[in-house]
Amino acid sequence: MTRKQRRIIGQIGFYLLIGVIFVYLMFPFYWATISALKTENELIRTPATYFPIDLTLQNFMAVLSNERFLRGILNSLIVASTATVLSLLVGSFAGFSLGKMRFRGRSPSLYAILAMTMFPQVAVLAGLYAVIRILSMPSLVSLVLSYLVFTLPFTIWVLTAFFKGLPSSLLQAAQVDGATFMQTFWQVLLPLTAPALVTTGLLAFINAWNEYLFALTFTATDPDAQTVPVAIANLSGRVARQEPVGEIMAAALIVTVPLVVLVLVFQQRIVAGLTAGAVKG
Repeated sequence: MTRKQRRIIGQIGFYLLIGVIFVYLMFPFYWATISALKTENELIRTPATYFPIDLTLQNFMAVLSNERFLRGILNSLIVASTATVLSLLVGSFAGFSLGKMRFRGRSPSLYAILAMTMFPQVAVLAGLYAVIRILSMPSLVSLVLSYLVFTLPFTIWVLTAFFKGLPSSLLQAAQVDGATFMQTFWQVLLPLTAPALVTTGLLAFINAWNEYLFALTFTATDPDAQTVPVAIANLSGRVARQEPVGEIMAAALIVTVPLVVLVLVFQQRIVAGLTAGAVKG
């Protein structure tokens, strides 16, 4: 076998591998889409059809007319947006301090923050639930504070790496020009961290938007505060004999497509933020 033939075989194998990975990743999304567009009779047909025969938007209309689902979307928007803003606000201060200032205990603090990102949710669920019950917090407030336990360490870690990579000459030049410490932070250094802010903010928002375990636990006694993952799960409990598979798939698409669009819109800033954090950290 010649060198050219081996190169052609290698290219064919590479594209076959890419095709297999693409189908593996996209098939669940494709199945959810066609299931949402099928009628109820077609959904229970055996064998299953890989293309909808009678296209229908009935599942989408049923979900969008469900008041509890719409309330869940509103609650998720409030909780995820608040948790993201607080993560970026606190994380930017902490990242600046850990990245640009020298003080005793800086390295142990970074290691402690890194360790917090590795705790499983179930390990802290019981303790958080006990504290929230003692303080009698509203459900939405308790969700925001509990989501910060997981979004804040990641935000601080990424922003610390990004602030550390910024040249110290910028900080010194601003101080020589008479800028105060806070003016240097807000007007000089923070705007330069826009890629990292977009990256960490979007990942924190997606994490809070999709979270299910805490939302299910903390809103068990307050149905009006349920977020959208819990609202979707409760769709299956309203029909006695048959689960509304089409409505569940339609609801999943409604809450997933906006996130996909956000990632596609900000993909360049996400890659820039992750790459900068990896190289300069």
